[in-house]
Amino acid sequence: MGAQTLAKRYERVPLLFEDFFKPWNGWFGDEGSLLNRVLSVPAANITENKDYYEVALAVPGMKKDDLKIDVQGNLLTISSEKEETKEETDKQFTRKEYNYSSFTRSFTLPDEVNQEKIGAKYEDGILKLTLPRREESKKFSAKQITVK
Repeated sequence: MGAQTLAKRYERVPLLFEDFFKPWNGWFGDEGSLLNRVLSVPAANITENKDYYEVALAVPGMKKDDLKIDVQGNLLTISSEKEETKEETDKQFTRKEYNYSSFTRSFTLPDEVNQEKIGAKYEDGILKLTLPRREESKKFSAKQITVK
């Protein structure tokens, strides 16, 4: 079995699930299918500066109280659990809609990060974490090695 055949087989599986959930996808707004929302994890962008690292996560639609940030050892974990219930009542029926979404992203912190001074800010759907470097790690400069 070639790599292309295998790739095509795996491409078809999510489409089958989306087709199965199609009648109910409209209940959850215009944000995409139920399957995509349940299985999605926020995109992350990590930048390195001289004095700090910055981790930015795209988490639109969240409130800052929905986000949880933990540091255990050298592991930084960002997670969220959000549950919503909507109810629509008409003369002939009552429809209740339950929506539960969650995610967890973990990053291994370099030893040079000062964990006591990690900061977090949530604005316009972006969670930004500032991970300052320890003062002693800033003293070492980059060095180029000549190949002989």
